[in-house]
Amino acid sequence: MISDPPPGATAISTAATIVIVGAGQAGGWAARTLRSEGFAGRLVLIGDEAHPPYERPPLSKAVLAGEAAPASTWLHKPEAFEALRMEWWVDTRVARIDRGAKCLEMSDGERLSYDKLILCTGGKARVLAVPGADTTPSHTLRTIGDALSLAPELQPGRSIVIVGGGWIGLEVAATARRKGADVTVVEAQSRLCERTVPPEISEHLLGLHGAHGTRVMLGARITGIAQGADGKSVVTLADGSTLACHAIVAGVGLVPNDALARDAGLACDGGVIVDRSCRTSDPDIFAAGDVAVAPNPWAGRRLRLESWQNAQDQGIAAARAALGLAVDYAPLPWFWSDQYGMNLQICGIPLPSHRVVARGTPCEDSFLLCYLDGDVVQAAIGANAARDLRFARRLIEQRRQVDPDRLADLGVPMAKQ
Repeated sequence: MISDPPPGATAISTAATIVIVGAGQAGGWAARTLRSEGFAGRLVLIGDEAHPPYERPPLSKAVLAGEAAPASTWLHKPEAFEALRMEWWVDTRVARIDRGAKCLEMSDGERLSYDKLILCTGGKARVLAVPGADTTPSHTLRTIGDALSLAPELQPGRSIVIVGGGWIGLEVAATARRKGADVTVVEAQSRLCERTVPPEISEHLLGLHGAHGTRVMLGARITGIAQGADGKSVVTLADGSTLACHAIVAGVGLVPNDALARDAGLACDGGVIVDRSCRTSDPDIFAAGDVAVAPNPWAGRRLRLESWQNAQDQGIAAARAALGLAVDYAPLPWFWSDQYGMNLQICGIPLPSHRVVARGTPCEDSFLLCYLDGDVVQAAIGANAARDLRFARRLIEQRRQVDPDRLADLGVPMAKQ
C-alpha cells in the first residue's frame, strides 16, 4: 500500500532534476507518475533502445506471432508521451554514476547532473554458456528487436529447439506451435517451471504442451551447440544424443542489470537492494522493476519480482518516494501467463508445506487451487479462473480463516467464502 504524504512534507523544488535510467515499463510509469504527482522540474528518461517505454508480455505472444505491431506495446500514446514534457535520451548508455558529484557519465563522455535518480535498468536475457554458443546463432526474447528477429522462424516446416522450460520458453513454444513450427523444449530440471510452481501445475503445463504437439524433454541438459553442414543447428545433450533444428531459443532466465549500481558502490545482491520505499543504500537513488530486490512481507524475505504488475506498481512507488511522499511498497506477488488460450494466474507464494484445496482439477480447462497454512489461504493458482482468483486474492490479503470443505465445494461461490 502507498500511503498519503506525511504531514508537513514539502514538494521537491521545481529547479530539481530527476533522472530515470531505464526506459522500460517501470521507467515509463515512474515518469508518468512524477508528472501526475505535480513534479514540474527537469525530467530526463534515458533508454538504451530506440523504442519509447513498452510492455513486454505481448512480445512472446501477439508481437511474436505477427498479430500485433511493435507500436501496440508502447506504454503511452505519442501525444501522451509528449505531454510528459521530459527529455528522452534514446539509444543512450550510462557508463558510470558519480555519487559524490550526483552526476551520470554516458558512454560517449557526456555528463548529466541529478538531484534524484531512479534506476529502472531491468535485466538482460541470460545466454547459453556451452561450447559453440559463441559461434552458433541462437535467439533470446527480451526486446522488441528479439521478437522481430525470431518471428520469421515460426512457420510450418521449421523446427525450433527451446532451451529452458520456464515461462518465456513455454510462451514461445505455444506461439511457435500456433504458427505451425515443430517445437522441442529441453529442460534441465525434473519438471516445468520447477522454481516457481508446485508439481501439480508443472504436470498441467506438461499435459497442455503435449496435447498441442510440443515435445518436452525433462532432466535433459545441453552440453554444446554447433552449426550443421546442412545449415541447421545441432544441439548436443549430456547423454550424447543430438537435436537438429532451424533455430535455437534460449529461455534460461534473466540477469539483472545491476552492474551500474554495483560499480557505484550501492548495496546489491542479485539486483539492487531497496527498502520498502524503493530507496537504495544512497538516499537520493531509488530502484524499481526487474532490477530491484525488496523486502516482501508475504515471502518473509527480500525478493526480486519479475512481473508486469510489479514493474508498473514499483515504478509508481519509486517515483512517489523520490518526491518525498510516504511510500510503503509491500506487494502481494502476482504473475500471469497466456499459453494456448489458457490464462494461468499465480497469487501469493505457494509452498510445499501448504495444504492444497482444489476447486476443479488441473485436468479441466478451468480450475482454482488454493494453498492453505492451517485454515488461512496463503496463495492461489487459477487457470481460466480470473473471477474466482480475485476473490481468492481478497482472502489472502485479509488473512481470514476459511472452512476448507466449503472452499472446495463448487456449489459455494468464491464470493461467499
